[in-house]
Amino acid sequence: MHIIDRTYIDGDFVVPQGRDRAALFNPSTEEKIGEVRLGDAADAGRAVAAARRAFPAMAATTPAQRIAMLRRLRDAVAARAPALAAAMAAEYGAPARFAEFAVPYAAQAFEDMARTVETYPFRRTIGRAEISMEPLGVVAAITPWNSNAGFICAKLAAAIAAGATIVIKPSEMSAIQTQVVAEALHEAGLPRGVCNIVNGAGQVVGEALSRHPDIAKITFTGSTATGRAILAAAAATFKRVTLELGGKGPQILLDDADLDRAVPTMLMSGFANSGQACIAGTRLLVPAHLMDEVSGRLRVAAAAVKVGPPSEAGSMIGPMVSARQWDRVQSYIRLGLDEGATLLAGGEGRPAGRDRGWFVRPTIFAGVTNAMRIAREEIFGPVLCVIPYRDETEAVAIANDSDYGLQSYVLSTDMARANRVASRLQAGRVVINGAPHEPLAPFGGFKHSGIGREFGAFGLDAMLEPKAVLA
Repeated sequence: MHIIDRTYIDGDFVVPQGRDRAALFNPSTEEKIGEVRLGDAADAGRAVAAARRAFPAMAATTPAQRIAMLRRLRDAVAARAPALAAAMAAEYGAPARFAEFAVPYAAQAFEDMARTVETYPFRRTIGRAEISMEPLGVVAAITPWNSNAGFICAKLAAAIAAGATIVIKPSEMSAIQTQVVAEALHEAGLPRGVCNIVNGAGQVVGEALSRHPDIAKITFTGSTATGRAILAAAAATFKRVTLELGGKGPQILLDDADLDRAVPTMLMSGFANSGQACIAGTRLLVPAHLMDEVSGRLRVAAAAVKVGPPSEAGSMIGPMVSARQWDRVQSYIRLGLDEGATLLAGGEGRPAGRDRGWFVRPTIFAGVTNAMRIAREEIFGPVLCVIPYRDETEAVAIANDSDYGLQSYVLSTDMARANRVASRLQAGRVVINGAPHEPLAPFGGFKHSGIGREFGAFGLDAMLEPKAVLA
């Protein structure tokens, strides 16, 4: 049983003033595996005060000093990789394929930002003006449960690179991951107050940070609804805000695609992280004349997708994070049937042989129009919608007919054509033929998928203010 009764403020693990506790569950078994004591608004205030005290000295550090900090953090988190993988399996049920990416990514985020600092122009000359890029102040970072450790590390890396200090409010549902990361960060030996972590409920600690007058910047990853509330709260004190929010990613299968490669790629992108990913490509746009063939291939491929805990070899889809999330996904599967869509695969309930655990049957709907709620709302589970289109122009129109614009996908054997289609899509990122992640490229969304960008130089820009001196 994991009992987490300390939070990390001003360089020490301290007892929170908050007294509420939250249970931690293994979603593969539904068993309680721990408990976390939650901080409150007073704890948030203590953490902000520590970060504010540490800010002047941190802002005065050189790029070389910050690079050294980032690489110490990289090494400390990398050394905890086995513990972090075990935590992700226990409290999140992350499939092995996802954990194999997410665990190294948490440490690599620091190296990627160190490389960015090495070449970043903190001072520039524009005409007669001398420009300096200066840290904003105290940053508040609010991270979600679906890849908590990676988000903590990426947001911390950007703050350190800028010379800022930070208060992190991670998801309380991922407290074991947070504890592993916090212990690693402590071992890296940052100056006191530079990094502070307060476990707590969003409506308590998150709300306090969003309104605190000494917070200069909020960076949040999570739902669009919560992002909207943070933006409203931050407006009162003109906080700078970066929001990475929801998605309803389209995957455009062009009629020249190699179906032997494209169909498995589409399933992998749609079912990424058990469907609990804002970047999941959950709308499959298929040429109308290929619908029968593609539908048959999808049905066969989906039947081969193994659902199970990370401890079982070959599991590609793990459980939903909680009973509440399982219920949400089930409600959308029922809604799809009520809206008149037809099942190609999956449906309500648990997969055969899974009597325990918040597992969902990988579900694919055909007969979907882009006006249906299952095609417009983020489900956050392994539920895909197949939508036919007549020609390339209609495919682009359907893809862009969404409140979201985070990540889109194009599948084709003609790279010139694929790039032409990509240039017409309203999305922060477009992935062609399952191209791998580029950690230095900007990440963020159009429309309701957020504001601003993270990663690389664009992510560093978002932590800095330009000051122009004219002489």
